[in-house]
Amino acid sequence: MTLPYEYINDALHERRERVFLVLTSLFIGSLAMLNILGISRFVDLSFSVGSLTIPFSVAVGVLPYPLTFLCTDFISELYGRKRANYVVLMGFMVNLWIVLILWVGGSLPGFEPVDPGSGEIIRDAAGRLPVFFELRALTFGAVAASMIAYLSAQFCDVYMFHFWKNLTGGRHLWLRNNGSTLVSQLVDTVSVILITHFYAKALPVDPERDLWPQLLFFVASGYIFKVVAALLDTVPFYWGVRWFSAYLQLDPAKEHGEELAGEPSE
Repeated sequence: MTLPYEYINDALHERRERVFLVLTSLFIGSLAMLNILGISRFVDLSFSVGSLTIPFSVAVGVLPYPLTFLCTDFISELYGRKRANYVVLMGFMVNLWIVLILWVGGSLPGFEPVDPGSGEIIRDAAGRLPVFFELRALTFGAVAASMIAYLSAQFCDVYMFHFWKNLTGGRHLWLRNNGSTLVSQLVDTVSVILITHFYAKALPVDPERDLWPQLLFFVASGYIFKVVAALLDTVPFYWGVRWFSAYLQLDPAKEHGEELAGEPSE
């Protein structure tokens, strides 16, 4: 029995949209974790080479971040630049929503002990606020940095991906995957470290030591982590594009041929 063309077409469209939804959800979920966890904790990933110990540290929020670039690369390759940029904007709006909820949640009255004289929440013996307010302060402190870095890096990633795709005529998938991510990760890392320190004052720097070597350490650690993650995702990206192309019955070179010619996709 041969299925009607309309049924096949509808089923294929639903499959494509389902994959798009999964990639978008992974992207936005990872981004939300980045903003909520942020710099609440730095992970010590120092390692030894012989007798030499190499210091290495990244913020917890950075751990899921490389996945966001893999998702936008998949969306760029399979669905085109226009939808990739749309997902980036949606991620930005979700981050604003998170900040709004944190602001409202901290503004409404709660059950924390309050100083009758000043009206401020009483800190514990260690001088710390309740966990929610500590997290809220860290999130607010780093949100400007993460938003500026996020928009700069993600739009840079999408632009560079299509720049390399256009330059190579749709060939050399590894080049546009790694080339776009490595440049955008550098933009992201430098932006978030510098803005987090100079604007939010939220980096754990030692005031007794020179500032710039410490900032360069945070930049280098974060960027190296992202570079390694980007290089490791090359094989999954190749495999994923091949599998998705067959599963979704897409030929990205033909599907987005107008983008290779420098025209915007519809």
